[in-house]
Amino acid sequence: MTRRRTPRTLTTAAALAAVLTLALSSCGQGSGGSATSDESSGGSSSPVVAFVPKLQGVPYFEAMNSGGKAACEELGCTWKYQGPVEADAAAQADIVRSFIQQKVDVLFVAPNDPDSMAPLLKEAADAGIEVGTTDTDAPSSVREVFVNQATAQGLGQQLTDSMVEAMGGKGKYAIVSCGETAENLNSWIAVQKEYTASKYPDVQITDIVYAGEDQARATQMATDLMNADPTLTGLVGECTSSAPGVAQAVQDAGKTGTVFTVGLGTPKSMAPYLTAGSSSASILWNVANLGYLTAWAGTKLAGGEDFAATNEVSADLSDVAYDSGAKMLLLGPPLIITKDNVADFDY
Repeated sequence: MTRRRTPRTLTTAAALAAVLTLALSSCGQGSGGSATSDESSGGSSSPVVAFVPKLQGVPYFEAMNSGGKAACEELGCTWKYQGPVEADAAAQADIVRSFIQQKVDVLFVAPNDPDSMAPLLKEAADAGIEVGTTDTDAPSSVREVFVNQATAQGLGQQLTDSMVEAMGGKGKYAIVSCGETAENLNSWIAVQKEYTASKYPDVQITDIVYAGEDQARATQMATDLMNADPTLTGLVGECTSSAPGVAQAVQDAGKTGTVFTVGLGTPKSMAPYLTAGSSSASILWNVANLGYLTAWAGTKLAGGEDFAATNEVSADLSDVAYDSGAKMLLLGPPLIITKDNVADFDY
């Protein structure tokens, strides 16, 4: 990668910890569209890495926050974290503008709306801030790196395989997604549609609906889908709020074992449903490690350093691949969480 500026001096810790210990932080739901930010202590020479999630206060992004803070404590950066309390692109944009005004060194965003975020990322870059995306990409923006949890192909195919396996190889399923403009969710859905049609001739996707980042709304939408089509045998919850939402709908309807669900839910939120059988599998990744990798990438950007084709990030994150053409760091393959291993995770 080509850097625009002279590398900054980084303060580094003596060594990376062998195991990343996750401690979910609680966050206040304040007024004004955002909650307070968190930051680790750091000297004046430590780069400030800011992360703006789609939504603050949900277990998924709080796990990313914990991973980012842990990384900065070890690497010598200062971590700032702030997001909207609703998955709203305008509220997210206000927080991005605030970080630009603060003149942070590095700014990472998981954009609710990639197209509307792109001009703000350019504004940040023009102000001398290194910019990147994480969790969700803005591929048409000036972002210098995308920290990707898994490939769209890998996630879309695994969601489909797990759904079809639970359904017994045939039937109809619907998808309850979240934001209509979320680039990552839409890329996974595109893979699911193509893969289902090409590999599973006895399976049909009947509908795709959008619940925002609202679990209760996802439950209601899943209920409506089952009521509208009594022959429906599967539901996919495309994000960490809709995955428990669709499982709850099946449980409420008394259709456990008749209508099957899979999704992208955090382990603790999915544990009751996996145990009860209203969810068959959660397809995810180590969310804390995604936050850790984001902070690590921020220190590399701040230092003007290039990413290697394969990166040794920490004891838990060895062999992290970098695609120079796509400017993408890849956390790794999807993680399949079932009733048998869900207790192994603490977030």
